[in-house]
Amino acid sequence: MAEVMQFDLVQDRKGVVWDLLLYVPTVVALGSIAVSYWYRDEQNMGYLLFFLTCFFFIAGFNRIFKTRLMLLPSAPISLKISEQNLGLQQRNGTQVDLVKNLRYYSDYAGKSFGISGLDGTGKLLQFVFHKGQFATVDQYNSAQTLLKRYLK
Repeated sequence: MAEVMQFDLVQDRKGVVWDLLLYVPTVVALGSIAVSYWYRDEQNMGYLLFFLTCFFFIAGFNRIFKTRLMLLPSAPISLKISEQNLGLQQRNGTQVDLVKNLRYYSDYAGKSFGISGLDGTGKLLQFVFHKGQFATVDQYNSAQTLLKRYLK
């Protein structure tokens, strides 16, 4: 019988603080510089910096509200790992099973990991999980161990 482990995820409040300290000053600085270029009649540079401002705002918003606070409907709130597939329960109640082309991506610092794979309809899905989303460090480590074993 294959081992099945389920991990219920929690909000990562400490990670939210760090992400806010990273993204808010970056977006404000880029936006301010973009405005200054715009009014110096260097619109091309202003456009570029406005694009970067929007990009960092969207990336930061998604990271904070989807992966850290798990408030968006497509945010995973539960992770079920087995040898056959990987199951995720999303905030909107949808159950997603990744069944094919499963990949595991860890970072060098060991504070997060990503998984990707195809669901039953053939759609490629990607998810990022942070250490603070797991109730304990032991749960985070056991999830990583299982993923490394099953997703070679």
